[in-house]
Amino acid sequence: MLTPKYPPTDTAPTPTPTASSAIPATTTPAPVAPVPGSNRPTIQLTPGSTLALVGGGTAVVLIVGTVLVSMLLAVAITGVSVAICAVVLRSLLNDSRKGR
Repeated sequence: MLTPKYPPTDTAPTPTPTASSAIPATTTPAPVAPVPGSNRPTIQLTPGSTLALVGGGTAVVLIVGTVLVSMLLAVAITGVSVAICAVVLRSLLNDSRKGR
């Protein structure tokens, strides 16, 4: 599953050069034998491991969602408290200017 899949090599026959062609013939390199041990087995997912992956992914999504929502609430609460402080300070300054 995690190993790359390469397409098979081209097996079309190479055209033979004729005497009338102006392009010199090139030789094709010999195919390279695969290195032993390079064929790794793919990962087999059992029902238990699939369930564990789904459960782990769900837990990560819930935790990240909880953290993001709590950060959003912290910003909202801070904004509301700053707005309330601004209104209170404005009313205090207006009252002091009017001499009440």
